[in-house]
Amino acid sequence: MIEIMRTNDAVVLSFAQSLLRDAGIECLVADQNMSVLDGSIGILPRRILVVDEDADAARQVLTDGGIGNEIRES
Repeated sequence: MIEIMRTNDAVVLSFAQSLLRDAGIECLVADQNMSVLDGSIGILPRRILVVDEDADAARQVLTDGGIGNEIRES
């Protein structure tokens, strides 16, 4: 799996998941439960991972959705 996004912003994270789901691209949100360790203050970012074959398509979907600035370089 490849990390395509890392963010502390719960709204951006949810929007990205929605865009990917609507495009038929499965993703995994890593570190989702780490907020328990940081006291829910948002210090530790959550990561969106996709399978290698979907990485380019996922990046395009996020860019088309207006959150291309959140994409991590490979």
